[in-house]
Order: sequence, then C-alpha cells, then structure tokens
Amino acid sequence: MLLKRLAGLTCAGLLAGCAIGLSAASASAATIQGAGSTLVAPIEAEWAAAFDSATGDTINYNPVGSGTGEKDIASGLTDFGASDAPLSVYSNVPGNLVQIPWALTATGVSYHLRGISRLHLTGTVLAAIYVGQIKNWSDSRIKALNPHTNLPNLPITVFWRSDGSGDTYAFTRYESDVSPTFKKTIGASTTVSWPVGQGRKGNTGLAQAIAQTNGGIAYIAVSYLVADNLPAVSIKNAAGRYIVPNLGAIEAAAQVVHAVPSNNEVTIVNPPRGARTAYPIATFTYVILPTHPAQGGVLKQFINYALTGGQQFGPRLDFAPLPRGVKNAALSTLNRISG
Repeated sequence: MLLKRLAGLTCAGLLAGCAIGLSAASASAATIQGAGSTLVAPIEAEWAAAFDSATGDTINYNPVGSGTGEKDIASGLTDFGASDAPLSVYSNVPGNLVQIPWALTATGVSYHLRGISRLHLTGTVLAAIYVGQIKNWSDSRIKALNPHTNLPNLPITVFWRSDGSGDTYAFTRYESDVSPTFKKTIGASTTVSWPVGQGRKGNTGLAQAIAQTNGGIAYIAVSYLVADNLPAVSIKNAAGRYIVPNLGAIEAAAQVVHAVPSNNEVTIVNPPRGARTAYPIATFTYVILPTHPAQGGVLKQFINYALTGGQQFGPRLDFAPLPRGVKNAALSTLNRISG
C-alpha cells in the first residue's frame, strides 16, 4: 500500500474519548436523516456511532453520492446533505441552504497492474487516458514517466462514477485545470459525459472494479483505497514532485487556504508550485443544511461534534484535521443556524 498511514487509536479508545463535550442521552431521543457523499461516509459513520453512544440520538446517513445528497436536502427530504462539490456547482439551489466544510481528504487515482506496486502519472497523461487518447499501458507516454517499470502490453480499462459525485467534481476540476483538451472534451462537474470507459456507482463500486480488473484505473476517495488496500498513483504536482495522497500531502494542499469566503467555498485542487509537497487532488467536503432546520438543536450539536472532537477519527481513515481558519469559519456559520 503506497499511502502513508498514521498509527491510530482503537475504535473503542476513540469512542471513550469522544463523548466529551456531548450532552447526555435524553428521555426522548431524536433521529436525524442525512444523505450524500460516499467520500465522507467512512468518517461520518464514526461520528454517528460516537454521537449515538453519547447522546442516544440517531444519525441515519445514506451514502448515495453528492449529487443526490444535494437534491435530497434541496427538496426537504433529509435533515442534512453532504457533498464534496460546493453548492455553486448545482443549479436551482434554494436560498436557505448553507454549506459548511466539515472534513478534509483527497480523491486518489488507483490502478490494477499485476506485479506493479508503484506508478507515476502526470495530470496531462491522466487526462489523455480519460479522453481516450491513451488506450494501452505500454503507451510511450506512460513508459516515459516510469522508465524502470516493466509496463505490460495491456488495454487500459477506464472506470468512472455513474452517480453524481463530488469525487468526480474534484477529479474533473483538477484535470480541467491541467489539460485544455480535457476541459474542452469533458469539463468539470459532479456528472459529466465520459467518452470512454465504464461507470460504477459509489466509491465502493469503483474500488470493487479495480480489485477485479487487471488493467483498470479509477479515481477513488482515499479512505476506500486504505480500506481495500489498493495502490495509489503518484501524481506530479505543480512543483514537479510525484505525490501520493497521504496525510501530510493533503495537509500541505490545505495550507494554501489563507482566507475563507463568506459562502465557505474552498477549492484546493492543483495547488501552486509553492506548495511543494501538496497532493494535487485534495478536497474539502461539505455538510449542507437549511438555516432554519427542524430538530436544529440536535443537528447543530452533531455537526459541532464533527467539527471538533470528531476530527480525531480522521488520521486512520486518511482524513486530515481541518485547518484552524477553515474550522473557525465552519463553526461561525454553524452558530448562525437556528436551533
């Protein structure tokens, strides 16, 4: 496994500590419904379990993809949505919705080539694969980046998300930044028209496809690469370094954020050359909620926990702690929500 993982506390140990700051269970427990991002699902599950244990309130979360999560909260079907893409990407967003960055991680690129545990790619070569210009692993452009690797004469099987996805947004936003051809052919959004390849639903679907397909390539949230022991491509950043999406590289990408706008939209893909050790497809992920939510008190308590004590779950799942400025902006927005 190429991802550098920090030694984490046991789940039991974390649960014992995470009740700090949470109210004790009440006589009438609440149930909160959420839906959206599959990227955030692993850490959200930890938050929900800890919150339930400490308060008796239940957080039901359905990892249906960022696009569906935004639609569900916009339609009032859930108490909160979760998206790795900002609200500005979506159309017809109700004016009463706000976005709060509550986690920081990355979209990795994984592959399956028997006997090959290290692979270097640039953004432009990745773009050429996804637009269908590079079709075989023995292509000279891939060989030039991996001169000491015996790449096979094997067709590349391209996989992408079939559901509306924040990982798709992060990946296509990055590729559109580095490749004019990709930008013109595919563009950046949560759902795009891919000229080649096969779609799979959710990060779980892509992870399964890579595990089962020799010659496959896919963009997948990093925590799923960790869970399934899948390799990560080293991607060349703007500083010219090949970087895998480990915690340090994700944190380095977030260090380019010097101010948070009033709408909390923060993009850190393709950070500049000065971010020498940054991974180029790092991303914040957002919780979306109305300004006057039902069960606002419980919902605010849960999100406050996610932003504070719940961050301790991050390292073993390859989620980096929120930078102080981003966390302060998130808490400030949360304080303006009624409840």
